[in-house]
Amino acid sequence: MGGAILSVMSKPDNATLPLPWPPVIAEARSPFTAVRVATLMLARSRGTRERLADIADALNAVHLDWLFERRVVADELLQLQANWFSDFRTTTGFIVEDGDQGAVVTLEDSSRMTGWLERQVAKSHEACRAELTAFAKSDRAAGDR
Repeated sequence: MGGAILSVMSKPDNATLPLPWPPVIAEARSPFTAVRVATLMLARSRGTRERLADIADALNAVHLDWLFERRVVADELLQLQANWFSDFRTTTGFIVEDGDQGAVVTLEDSSRMTGWLERQVAKSHEACRAELTAFAKSDRAAGDR
């Protein structure tokens, strides 16, 4: 009798499908948001002005299970700009400014931009791992983190 129950409870036909994930609303100052924004910026063109709205649309197109509001993308881009200033003591390489069609971003067309963005992605990855490790060690039953 036990075997019959187990055969009924075996894997369903669609068990090989990945589990669905709930949608995620991107939050400012989250390493999970930061890593996605920095990774996207790594692949964007250099030396040309790009509307912030287009960057937010690109993030939403790449990460279909995430929602990137423009204000959150703006916060992350301003943080990247602040990081650039901290590293190079100049704002000319990573420019976020108001344009006639809203906020625009211009990335310096140089080899240092690519290496710098790669380091920003790596730092964000490390911050994500740290957050996940802290979560795994937390007492979730008590709500303590």
